[in-house]
Amino acid sequence: MVIRKTTEADLARIAEIYENAKCFMRETGNPNQWNQGTPNIDTARADMERGVGYVVVEDDEIVATFMFTLDGEPTYAKIYEGEWLNDAPYGVIHRIAVAEQGRGIIGFCIDQCFLRCQNLRIDTHRDNLPMQRALQKRGFQYCGIIYLENGDERLAYHKIIP
Repeated sequence: MVIRKTTEADLARIAEIYENAKCFMRETGNPNQWNQGTPNIDTARADMERGVGYVVVEDDEIVATFMFTLDGEPTYAKIYEGEWLNDAPYGVIHRIAVAEQGRGIIGFCIDQCFLRCQNLRIDTHRDNLPMQRALQKRGFQYCGIIYLENGDERLAYHKIIP
């Protein structure tokens, strides 16, 4: 598998992967995350234009997508019922979605992000148990609750590689 930046030609496939992920979430007891139409092709385009959109390619096929930035996350400025592991600069992973579950692709994406930054933060919906398990498997620690700009609650995770 190879990770590269998103291109315009990737956007339709990314939209398909997002839709696939939304169906998977509903099927696994998470009907409230990604249920307001986003992420979508416009989200992927915005990530691409900001230079923070990535795809995972295997055998010439896009099998996953995610957003990764070293610019921080404004909604992480306040954390409730806990605290971040440190206050150092950090990387953020958002909108990670795979075409097919259970192949270790999420772990691969996270590991590749750690190659760029050893201090990562990520959040997920309370009902997204598969993502919570993937984060715990990769050594992320639950740190508390953050709130998105629209007021939605998310569980916040953090991992540091010394």
